[in-house]
Amino acid sequence: MSTQMSNENNPTPLALDRSDERVSHSDGVSGMVRAFLSRVRSGDLGMLPVAIGLIVISTVFSILNPIFLAPNNLVNLLFDCATVGIISLGIVCVLILGEIDLSVGSMSGLSSAIIGVLWVNSGMPLPLAIFAALVTGAIVGALYAMLYNRLGMPSFVATLAGLLALLGLQLYILGPTGSINLPYASPLVRFGQILVMPDWLSYLLALVPGAVLVAAGLVIRKRRQVVNLSSQPLSSLVAKAVVLTVVLETAVYYLNLGRGVPWMFGLFVALVVMLNYALTKTKWGRSMFAVGGNREAARRSGINVRRIYMSAFMLCSTLAALGGTLSASRLASSSQQAGTGDVNLNAIAAAVIGGTSLFGGRGSAYSALLGIIVIQAISNGLTLLNLSSSLRYMITGAVLAIAVIVDSLARRSRVSHGRA
Repeated sequence: MSTQMSNENNPTPLALDRSDERVSHSDGVSGMVRAFLSRVRSGDLGMLPVAIGLIVISTVFSILNPIFLAPNNLVNLLFDCATVGIISLGIVCVLILGEIDLSVGSMSGLSSAIIGVLWVNSGMPLPLAIFAALVTGAIVGALYAMLYNRLGMPSFVATLAGLLALLGLQLYILGPTGSINLPYASPLVRFGQILVMPDWLSYLLALVPGAVLVAAGLVIRKRRQVVNLSSQPLSSLVAKAVVLTVVLETAVYYLNLGRGVPWMFGLFVALVVMLNYALTKTKWGRSMFAVGGNREAARRSGINVRRIYMSAFMLCSTLAALGGTLSASRLASSSQQAGTGDVNLNAIAAAVIGGTSLFGGRGSAYSALLGIIVIQAISNGLTLLNLSSSLRYMITGAVLAIAVIVDSLARRSRVSHGRA
């Protein structure tokens, strides 16, 4: 097992002694490239399809309309990414288990309605209204999990019923007016439409991922050396950190040429990082992947499968409620149209396009981040070209189909290489 893990996670072969680990800078970088190509050939594509897709989309739309890559347009794109992106984070959790939640759009719309009714109409303090919306999301998720765990109701059916029920509840509590305007000068609306980070703070935060990558890599490298296992060359670790830092700092510099980095997008990224840590570094996260890979094997190994399903569905619905809250802040209103339309499609498509497998057992929090950027880039580009929404639906559907095909082919390749 240790040999397999070493070969998967490190670009150098398993070392028989410490002298084998002393490699030059060129060996480390070339080894990193060889390991990447090996993973791609074996079906472990990672974020490669999304990166290629973003390059193609950006190139095409920038040629058709140079405004697409203008700093302020990209800032607006990031504002729009945050609302559905947070909903997609919850979808990642249930997809890892091999399940689905079709009601996240309706849950976000209901959350938006709760905010408007409790805060604007009833005069409840805003923090309490937001808390009530999030608790409602958690209760709905717990109900789905109970239907699945106790009655064996498929999540597809349970959440489809929830979609209709939550939509009806949203229409009921909004009443005949159908729309509630939120105070434009309120902190919630300003957060969703105006507030951006100070330049110095955005530059400072862009340094953090590279620093964390180096620090974590050094700790892992030291631990592996202690037990006489091969470790990642220091040169490749530093190279990754430098490339990541340069990319992030360049992106922040370009966004600061416009309005700057939105606080709402910063919240989204923070949630992505926290969920990624939970999925990769905690017992709960390992249990999620184990249950998604093989439920019966996970149960026999001592994992409380029912509790894992409960946590995933509750987290999914709670994040949908938070996304609905941010959507209300973005639109400055709670209306009957909130959560309808393509919200469900975009949330699920973002997770799949970003690399989360529909077959369960594989996924990443970062897939929601990258996937929603792809979808919003398509939507934004077509809007700038003044094309109809029908084309956006067709193109997004085609991209989703391609993502599923790539996932299926990659899964076959992993099976053939013994890495499924």
